[in-house]
Amino acid sequence: MVIYCFDGSMTGLLSCVFRAFQFQDFQATITSDVHAQNGLFDDFIQVSSNDEHAQRVWQGLKQKTSGQIQRNFYYTFLSENQSAYQHLFNYCLYVFQHSDKVDENYGQHDVLALAQWAKQVGREKHRMEAFVRFKKCQNDLFLSLVRPDFNVLPLIERHFKARYQDQKWLIYDEKRKYGIYYDLHKIHQIEMNATEVDTKLASGFSQSFTIKLDEQELLYDQLWKDYFRSVNIEARQNMKLHIQYVPKRYWRYMNEKSI
Repeated sequence: MVIYCFDGSMTGLLSCVFRAFQFQDFQATITSDVHAQNGLFDDFIQVSSNDEHAQRVWQGLKQKTSGQIQRNFYYTFLSENQSAYQHLFNYCLYVFQHSDKVDENYGQHDVLALAQWAKQVGREKHRMEAFVRFKKCQNDLFLSLVRPDFNVLPLIERHFKARYQDQKWLIYDEKRKYGIYYDLHKIHQIEMNATEVDTKLASGFSQSFTIKLDEQELLYDQLWKDYFRSVNIEARQNMKLHIQYVPKRYWRYMNEKSI
């Protein structure tokens, strides 16, 4: 069995598609896990990311698919799931091997899988937009540490840029060790020691950002908790319904849940 190993980037995945057609490896398995070689007779091939090859594949997909399918493709890629990567690879082969329109052929399992993965990633995107909470740090920086199931930071940056245009903010993904920072003009991708920030939130500097909390942050935090407590009607609580709309894994972002 032929196994293609790529670097986990979109360019790398599309480069695998290009190579599959170049060498007629239409039964290849793809993975971003360098330790995935299991069988004694597996042909394990490290596929390098090639911008030119990836662009040729992507332009071909754009010509043969709709904008919705291209969106599903990108959302599925952001799931960072090995099974999803395989579906993306198989979907590309399917598209290029058929001249008819395949966008809505949900009887084909790869087309269906893309729609299902895109739905899951889209749901995570909307929940991050709804449940992200910021803490005010020194130098007027608003900081939020998150750990989404999928890599949705590229999808939520437009929402937060439009909503918080007048303040500097940083949303950091602890799981993937990178963040998006808005400096009042544009968004930058940054890296920093998230473990230190999460556990201490004390004096110190990282990537030129002060991570010490603003002196009034505890007051703001308590005011919000008091407001939440005052409007909450305990006799009408429906915890089962509440958890359905606000799953427990998001509670760590919400000040009112740490009462």
